[in-house]
Amino acid sequence: MTLVLLASGCLLVVTLGYVSLCAASPYGDCRKCRGLGFAMKTDRKGRIKRGKDCRRCKGLGKRIRVGRHLYNLWLHVYRDGSDTPAKTPASKG
Repeated sequence: MTLVLLASGCLLVVTLGYVSLCAASPYGDCRKCRGLGFAMKTDRKGRIKRGKDCRRCKGLGKRIRVGRHLYNLWLHVYRDGSDTPAKTPASKG
C-alpha cells in the first residue's frame, strides 16, 4: 500500500509542478528551432548563416505550452457556456 501512496504522491507533485510552470511561464521555446526563431544553415564554405524563419513558431521562437493551451480551451468553453442567458419561451395570448 505504501508503494501506491508513494507513486500517487510523486504523480501529484509532478502535476502540480507542471501546472505552476504553465501558470508562471505559459510560453516555452520552440522545439524545432530551439527558441531562435529561424533555422541555422551553412554556406558552401562551412560558415553558419541564418536560414529561413521557423514555420512552427512563425519566427518568434516561442510556442504555447500544451497545458496552457488546454487551460485556455477549457476557459473559453466555460465562459461561452455561462455568458448566454437562459431563454424562456414567450407566452402567446
